Amino acid sequence: MRIGDLAAATGTTTKTLRFYEQAGLLEEPPRTSGGYRDYPAHAPARVGFIRSAQAAGLSLAEIRDVLAIRDGGQPPCAHVTALLDQHLADVERRIAELSATRAMLRELARTASATDPTTCTESDICRILTTAG
Repeated sequence: MRIGDLAAATGTTTKTLRFYEQAGLLEEPPRTSGGYRDYPAHAPARVGFIRSAQAAGLSLAEIRDVLAIRDGGQPPCAHVTALLDQHLADVERRIAELSATRAMLRELARTASATDPTTCTESDICRILTTAG
């Protein structure tokens, strides 16, 4: 399968496929006598996996590790489970941080709406933000 066919079959671009090769996610395929890449029949499934893993938030390095486990003949389920647990914990931590930021911004917005700019002095950089924290 040529690179253009693989790109069309997977909804990617040829540039993306070349990048996946360079990043070690796709093995460099053999070449035809005309010098064209000739991807094996399993390449669309591998590209589909890479895209799904990226959508789940895995980094390219993490995806490469999962593929290496599979390519080594082992099921990567335990490794993937650990990665997903770690990513979920990170997302939950970020959500908590964003919730705290939202609460602070709401309070600052209330302060801002109640602040009379004419009462600010030159020593105040911004009374709205100075009262925060």
